[in-house]
Formats: sequence, C-alpha cells, structure tokens
Amino acid sequence: MTEAHRHRIRVRYEETDRMGVVYHANHLRYFEQGRTELMRARGVRYRDLEESGVLLAVLEANAVFKGKVTYDDEITVETRLSMEGRTVFRFDYVIRNGDEETAVVEGYTRHACIDRDGRPIRPPAHVVRAARAGGAS
Repeated sequence: MTEAHRHRIRVRYEETDRMGVVYHANHLRYFEQGRTELMRARGVRYRDLEESGVLLAVLEANAVFKGKVTYDDEITVETRLSMEGRTVFRFDYVIRNGDEETAVVEGYTRHACIDRDGRPIRPPAHVVRAARAGGAS
C-alpha cells in the first residue's frame, strides 16, 4: 500500500446534524475529496479518466466511527491507494480532527474500473502507476 496523501477540509455548518456533529453520510463525501485529491497529486484527474471512457464505479464503502467532528473543525483526510487484481482499486481512509493522532473515522471504498457500458476493463498504464506510486504526496 502506498503512503498516505493528506487533504485538509473545514467542516461547514450544513454538514452537521441536529446534534451539531457531522452527519454520518458526509464522511463519504470527505472520502471522495481525499480520493480525488490523491489521484490529482499522482497526476490522474478524474475528469480526464471519465472523458477517456474509463469510470471508477463504487463496489463497496465502509466507515467505522470512533469519534466526532463538529462545525468549523478542520479535519485531515489521509488516503491510501492499492490495487486488488487487475481492475479493482481500494482506497483506505483515516479522518483525524485537526492534527490529532487519534482517528475519528476509518474506512475504505473499493472501485471497479469499467467502460461506459459497465463492463470491467483494465485501467490505463498511467493509472496503474499512480496506484503503485509509493512516494509521499
């Protein structure tokens, strides 16, 4: 598995629930931001992938909540990327509140590389290289 890419996000009021805590489904949005920024940092833009006919369909999403995040907190999303087989990518996430060591959310998503007709395809070579890149980003 590659080194973590770190992306900071400021929690907006609209992302919280009546208890003042980030609504659980919004953590999937934070995962998506982490995933998108990791790929961008590795030289792969989602927009370019999609325009070339390569799509990353979500197969599975998992989140384990260990703490809370509230309005105006600045969180750090750490994202790691690995490949499972020839067409599946796995992104692992850790969300921390600010610079704290303790994770408030941990999770992962698995994505199949498919064409516009929904058929599994092998990802382009530059995407595989990005998935295998081990350098800090």
